[in-house]
Amino acid sequence: MPALMIHQIHDVTVVNFNETSILDTVQVDQLGKQLDELVDKQACRKILLDFAKVKLLSSSALGVLVTLQKKTRQIKGRAAICSLRPELRKVFKITSLDKLFDFYDDEAGGLASFGVTAAG
Repeated sequence: MPALMIHQIHDVTVVNFNETSILDTVQVDQLGKQLDELVDKQACRKILLDFAKVKLLSSSALGVLVTLQKKTRQIKGRAAICSLRPELRKVFKITSLDKLFDFYDDEAGGLASFGVTAAG
């Protein structure tokens, strides 16, 4: 199973993480490459990261997310996060990354923030 499942809902690119933990260097490198491609090659400007399955993230993985947000903003877009577990939300708050991203309880809320209904 691939680490990420990526699909489009209207003009929003939804990224679902299939791993429960993103800790080792190989995983983080793969994640970085896949997310970079969304912005660099596909010019995705609206990205919703769905963390429903993720329980653990390394600091390197957080760095990949920061890079994604910066690249997305450079092309006048944004990345948002949904379905983040409370314990991971605390990590974002402690690291002040909660100021860099918008957070939504679920995919429908995240999609609505981009002006899209979950039903399509």
